[in-house]
Amino acid sequence: MVEKMKLLHITGPKEDIDRVMYVYLSKYDIHFENAIASLGSLSYVRPFVETNVYKEAYAKAGQLWEHIKDEPLGRIERMTPQKAESIVETIYMLISEIVERQEQLRRERIELQRLMDQIEPFRKLDYEFRKMLGFQFIAFRVGRISRDYYQKLEQYIHETDHLLFYECYSDENYVWGCYFVPETYKTEVDAICMSFHFERVYLPSSFEGTPDMAYLDALRKKEENEQEDAALNRQLHDMLARHQKKLASAYRTLESYCENFDIRKLAACTQTKLTGESDEKEYYILYGWMSEKDAARFMQEIEVDGQIHVIEEEAGDNLSAEPPTRLKNPKLFRPFEMFVEMYGLPSYHEMDPTVFIALTYTLMFGIMFGDVGQGLCLLIGGFLLYRIKKMKLAGIISVAGIWSTVFGFLYGSIFGFEEILHPIWMRPMEHIMTTLMLAIGFGMLLILLAMIINIVNAVRAGELGRVLFSQSGLAGIICYGTAVLCIVLYATGHAIPATGILAVAVGVPLVVILLKEPLANLVEHKSHIFPEGSKVMYFVEALVELFDVVLSYATNSISFVRVGAFALSHAGMMGVVMTLAGYESGSPNWVIVVLGNVVVTALEGLVVGIQVLRLEYYEMFSRFYKGGGKPFQSFFKKKELGGK
Repeated sequence: MVEKMKLLHITGPKEDIDRVMYVYLSKYDIHFENAIASLGSLSYVRPFVETNVYKEAYAKAGQLWEHIKDEPLGRIERMTPQKAESIVETIYMLISEIVERQEQLRRERIELQRLMDQIEPFRKLDYEFRKMLGFQFIAFRVGRISRDYYQKLEQYIHETDHLLFYECYSDENYVWGCYFVPETYKTEVDAICMSFHFERVYLPSSFEGTPDMAYLDALRKKEENEQEDAALNRQLHDMLARHQKKLASAYRTLESYCENFDIRKLAACTQTKLTGESDEKEYYILYGWMSEKDAARFMQEIEVDGQIHVIEEEAGDNLSAEPPTRLKNPKLFRPFEMFVEMYGLPSYHEMDPTVFIALTYTLMFGIMFGDVGQGLCLLIGGFLLYRIKKMKLAGIISVAGIWSTVFGFLYGSIFGFEEILHPIWMRPMEHIMTTLMLAIGFGMLLILLAMIINIVNAVRAGELGRVLFSQSGLAGIICYGTAVLCIVLYATGHAIPATGILAVAVGVPLVVILLKEPLANLVEHKSHIFPEGSKVMYFVEALVELFDVVLSYATNSISFVRVGAFALSHAGMMGVVMTLAGYESGSPNWVIVVLGNVVVTALEGLVVGIQVLRLEYYEMFSRFYKGGGKPFQSFFKKKELGGK
């Protein structure tokens, strides 16, 4: 069912909005509307725009909380944001020296890592870099060159006697190294190497010894840095652990205020001249939907609070905002909300089809997949998956397994064996035509039920024309119901009503359906009876639509023959499995029996599930359900402390 909602108009002093959000509204599921959009272009309202004043304190609290978030936590104390900020600043001052030293160590690590990255490819260069910088007659360059150009450089080196390239490191893309050249040829060789895309790397001249010695020295300093940082982390953890409860409460408070700050994007701000005051006082305005139960609790809670004013509106009133839809069904039926949401949420005033689809889907699944053993496997397996993994589809399979088990007893089938159980009703393979005809009859009853639901939805929506004249309204029920009655009378050997009665019971409703649009406009007192344009074209289009309506009555009914066909198919497939296993010989191959049951359960279960869903959507939902609802989106998301 669709949960009943109330629209709340919440106002109060502008500076009090954070307290109201934190103390009251954060306890409830509330769907906020954009207040500016709801109020229209009123001159005395403006967007509520402010800078988040809690952001900086919250960031600091988050940095501190990271060090102790895994510690066990007691009860969280509620406090004002000012107190929370004060606690965070006080604790931050206590650890400021440690934090500053850690930041210094972090910068040093970055610098050491940068140095290591620079000199690592040249560690094979076994010569002190400072001595190389002191060469007077030989110039050198360090860098890298792509492998493709390196081959060309090697060819050039072979052809000259004044260039030496020393390879230090290589991978699949580049070769790192150093080339040496006499000072007199430096400019020429540099130009040639640049033409080969040689990329120079400028090593720092500050390190001592060879590149390998410098790398190892930097690595040692980095390890010492990390050890000192780890010691400081332990010291910091111990200090913060002594203030854990206060810090946790401050962090939670600032987190809540910081997250709730975004409510300003949905709020409006107004200025109202108060009696006896010389200055104008600003007020916030919030529009939000709550369930009737939550709204009653909220109104009771704020009774004694003079800073907050709330006005309630019923969802049935003439509101500027459409009520959101939140489904509320018994636990057994909740997994089937997935099928409803796939088609589209019901609008607020539309009937929730969750219970309908839960009952009809599982019933048809059981008829098409009737087997005691396989049904119990679906029931137990689906239940376990639903409890452990919270998979809605598994919950649907579990409930469908109940009806599969029931019809397994009715058919007398257990894991494909039909001699163990005596059928309570009948075996489908022994009554093929009866099974198919009963399936069509069952489908006709479901179509009539869908028409009744359509009338209920039309009444709730106030659409009188749809109630009386649509193909799934009263006219459709009379026409289709008469046809169904005639089929039942003929099948049971009873006399069919006279032709004149049938002409009235079928023909008149068809004429009404043909003229549904002008008749609907007439009873709903609209300004025009016929739609604009040519009346001849209207009647041509209406006749084509009427033909489609009559055809849909027939095709939708016959479509349900698949319910009986799959009941026969299931029995036939299990018969094939038993034949392959040699069951008639008296000593069946149990491996084939087991594997056959697994394959049939998986394959046919999937196909049956899809076919039943198709029947739900195309043969029934299309008659009564629109599914254009707006989902209820709670503004507040409940989070575990430190769960970001």
